[in-house]
Amino acid sequence: MATKRKLQIFFLLAILLIPNSVLAYSSKIIPGGENIGIELNSKGIMIVGFYKVDNKYLGRDAGFELGDRIIKVNNISVNSISEMIKVINTSSELETVKMTFIRNNKELFTNLTLIKDNNNIYKTGLFVKDQINGIGTLTYIDPNTHIYGALGHEIADKNSTVRIEIKDGKIFNADVTGITKSETGIPGEKNATFDSSITIGNIKKNEKSGIFGTYGVKIPIKDAIEVGKPDDVKLGNATIATVIKGSSIETFKINILKIDHTNKTKNILFEITDPNLLNKTAGIVQGMSGSPIMQDNKIVGAVTHVIVNDSKKGYGIFITTMLEEGEN
Repeated sequence: MATKRKLQIFFLLAILLIPNSVLAYSSKIIPGGENIGIELNSKGIMIVGFYKVDNKYLGRDAGFELGDRIIKVNNISVNSISEMIKVINTSSELETVKMTFIRNNKELFTNLTLIKDNNNIYKTGLFVKDQINGIGTLTYIDPNTHIYGALGHEIADKNSTVRIEIKDGKIFNADVTGITKSETGIPGEKNATFDSSITIGNIKKNEKSGIFGTYGVKIPIKDAIEVGKPDDVKLGNATIATVIKGSSIETFKINILKIDHTNKTKNILFEITDPNLLNKTAGIVQGMSGSPIMQDNKIVGAVTHVIVNDSKKGYGIFITTMLEEGEN
């Protein structure tokens, strides 16, 4: 009996339809390829897990779900984990605290029971996070507006898979220090370092089509190239630009296998054909997301996903989808 193998799709890290006449992005943009360090600050304190306290799941019993964002404790606004801890610790001999949180854009509240451990420290039963750090690839810079786009997909919490609602964020220059090669069923990754004391841009949006903000330093000296529309993309040869070592951008050959105009983010199915890149990475690796895809001297898309069962293959998003989101 024939069986179908289910392809696993791995993230490498709503599209508004607006008339062409009002699109603000430029007809030519600066292609990226540089690796960037990323720092995102969550809008609220995100719940990413639960743990037992005296054999009880306090957070889950209070009705919390993964991805909920705490914004107040006892009606006092909190913007970080340290602020939440301070409010809890300065409230004398509490048994419960009132937690105000956001779920699906609705403000809700619940009472959370606290338990003191042997060191008189309150335990909440919640694993929480207020910041995300990582690396990705810059896709483009609009030379007229200085708006940039990167990644080609949203940044989501790996435990809840919920998109991070951001308060703000920053990007930094990054240097690739090594490559962990992909293996069957296991995507590889770029290993990189970045200096978070030198900001090169802000992050204003974390959307399904990428992260976006304003590039705040001198734009790299490169020629702007024409934006390719979805109908310009065709099957066959194309290239991607990315960094494999240090900060040097290299161009590698790919073959576009399929074009999907109906999917919101997985528009371009491609395979890596460049022997040099395959030798160094064995395929698409994490940290490569956002690498621009070029064809016929146009920038047409960005790398977004790897097919885990066949790491030589992956998906890209149309560049126009990113530009429309970035400029909106």
